[in-house]
Amino acid sequence: MITVYGEGRGFRVIWLLEEMGLPYRLRDVDLLSGLEHDPEFGSINPAGFIPALVDGAVTMVESIAILEFLLARHGPTPLAPPPHDPTYGRYQQFLHLGEAGLAMAWYVVNCSANLAPPDERNNWGARFAREIFETRLGLVTRQLTHSQYLAGDHFTAADISVVYALEYAERGGFRFGDSERAYIARCTARQGYRRAMAACHATRGWVESLARARSAGEEAS
Repeated sequence: MITVYGEGRGFRVIWLLEEMGLPYRLRDVDLLSGLEHDPEFGSINPAGFIPALVDGAVTMVESIAILEFLLARHGPTPLAPPPHDPTYGRYQQFLHLGEAGLAMAWYVVNCSANLAPPDERNNWGARFAREIFETRLGLVTRQLTHSQYLAGDHFTAADISVVYALEYAERGGFRFGDSERAYIARCTARQGYRRAMAACHATRGWVESLARARSAGEEAS
């Protein structure tokens, strides 16, 4: 049985597992309580971040590496085009862009906005990280003028990678244009996404709390 430790970026992993129809167990991780209170997870990932994966004798961290591992071990699957496919280069580019260019940059923006002291929330590093996010987003926007999905006309794991990052930014207040919003809607309408959201209680609770806060703010205004 495949075990996924933690949500957050682990949502990507759960979404992929649902798309592939693979059985798994999602094990909650409370990072705020500290590794000393969760020795099982501490032994899986002593660095103390999520997600982590255990599949048989294999233990892994880093969400994009986990996606590639699952696709290779449990494939072949249309979610990952083979190297000789004309879309393979775009697939690889956007698979990794979703984390390296988008989600990680927005992580800095988000942490600065929510965790930094008030006078440091719009610091140089946060502004530069937002600029990185926006320039890399331009690659997504440009590709969407050519195809419905990022590798081509078919949904792949690259879309899982990028849509996670786009939703993360959107929930943090970033406003997308029409093409990006339509793309997010196409991907999140999939049954695999909906099953993943149903399985990820913490993620679903966070999304619902944001929606309630937005609604309360609109009523107050």
